[in-house]
Amino acid sequence: MKIVFHERFLESYALDPAAEEGRLDIARELLEAKYGFLEPEEALLEDVLLVHTREHVNRVARMGDIYPAALLAAGGAVLASETAMEGEPAFALIRPPGHHAGPDFSWGFCWFNNMAIAVERLIRSGRISSAFILDFDLHFGDGTQGFFLNRKEVAFRHMGDMKELPLELDRVDTCDIIGLSAGFDRHLDDWGGYLQTRDYLEIGRQVGQLSRRTCPGRVFAVLEGGYNPGSMGESIMALLEGMEVGF
Repeated sequence: MKIVFHERFLESYALDPAAEEGRLDIARELLEAKYGFLEPEEALLEDVLLVHTREHVNRVARMGDIYPAALLAAGGAVLASETAMEGEPAFALIRPPGHHAGPDFSWGFCWFNNMAIAVERLIRSGRISSAFILDFDLHFGDGTQGFFLNRKEVAFRHMGDMKELPLELDRVDTCDIIGLSAGFDRHLDDWGGYLQTRDYLEIGRQVGQLSRRTCPGRVFAVLEGGYNPGSMGESIMALLEGMEVGF
């Protein structure tokens, strides 16, 4: 398991909850003690334009510090997906998040759709022919779903109740890579207020089993929501430990 992280992700790039200082400190400390870290570079403009219109990119480019932060987050997702393609699972500890960003819009603290950019890049290059994306954030990943709507290469699912997860994963017959839009704001100590840390362990275990059955090692996650630094850090650790058990 590799962690994709850059010191710049600790910077406050905007006045929103996802960008507050200290948001990633605990997660970084916990993960650094166990896993190897990889440092990403900013995503190439040509990769961002696989998902977003030129007009949207230009709008974000006029938003000061948000633009380089969004490019670096997208680059983190790309590096995580590349690492997974080599059979090494990866978690992108990045900010800003991305699953609410569509081709020509963005909201919910998201600017570029990190997950969509990473997956679409692999599809366009011919390196994969199918992908399964599971979004377990508190909020629905409308940007990701909208971009891949009616695309036979990509199956997108947003997790509802924990009890439904095994059924959703059982429906996946085959895929070349698994992408997790990993939101931790359902936690008891976060906005959602109902999942416990051990639930993320179970999500990881089931995803690990799916990977073992369909695409061994080819699974990557990108951080979406999560606004309590303590519960988020512990839940990320639980997710990754669960994946290792599932493998």
